Amino acid sequence: MGDWGFLSTLLEKVQSHSTVIGKIWMSVLFLFRIMVLGAGAESVWGDEQSDFVCNTQQPGCENVCYDWTFPISHIRFWVLQIIFVSTPTLIYLGHAMHVIQTENKLREEIASPGGPRKMKTPKYTDEKGQVKIKGNLLGSYLTQLVVKILIEAAFIVGQYYLYGFVMVPMFPCSRKPCPFTVECYMSRPTEKTIFIIFMLVVACVSLLLNVIEMLYLIFTRVKCGSKRRNHKVTSPENPASLSGIKWPATEDTLKQNKMNMELESNHSVGGSLDGAKEEKRLLSGH
Repeated sequence: MGDWGFLSTLLEKVQSHSTVIGKIWMSVLFLFRIMVLGAGAESVWGDEQSDFVCNTQQPGCENVCYDWTFPISHIRFWVLQIIFVSTPTLIYLGHAMHVIQTENKLREEIASPGGPRKMKTPKYTDEKGQVKIKGNLLGSYLTQLVVKILIEAAFIVGQYYLYGFVMVPMFPCSRKPCPFTVECYMSRPTEKTIFIIFMLVVACVSLLLNVIEMLYLIFTRVKCGSKRRNHKVTSPENPASLSGIKWPATEDTLKQNKMNMELESNHSVGGSLDGAKEEKRLLSGH
């Protein structure tokens, strides 16, 4: 099996741009899939075709029966699974690196003496280059999670239909050029069954982590949106919307009451002056 160093280096860069659950998924991918596949599973399946024996001397019968029983070997199937599952994450890494480079250039333009006064501020990264998963990055991250879930589930179902989840020791075969239905035998079926079940469990754990991470991001997004709406409702600029009822403004009510009191006082003062003038006129007439 080829060297995993290049893929491991790329995936390590994704950890700084992922959530906590994403980092756990990355550890599962490294420790329980790549390392186990390279250290143990390859040596177990290294002699699979040479030790695949059929009870016939017909030339070519064993090769045909092996190809019919295993259209693709387990090792190569798992290698393809790891590569396909990692590809959406690498695409997200490319998007994140593009965003980081774009916003670093934006910071340089803002800090330059002759830079424009009005310019968009970086919103996906901070001064240390840490990525904030929101906006377009959040959409990209959720998309790669959905694609990984579909790919992981497809490989699990594909493995079941190709081989099943248990390695049986004997395979009947009646393919040409076999002269009759021959019986072929696989070496170390129990040991291979253990590795098949182990890789299946790891794939299911990886699938579960992706689902949990997607639900976590969606729940966090909905919760943040709800907090922003609540903050807007209870803000001092919108006091009338606290209970959903449009109460009259207190300041306007006080002004109206003050104007009414002034009108009443003016009316009473004017009435008293008119009464005094009338009384004075009557007295002078007498």
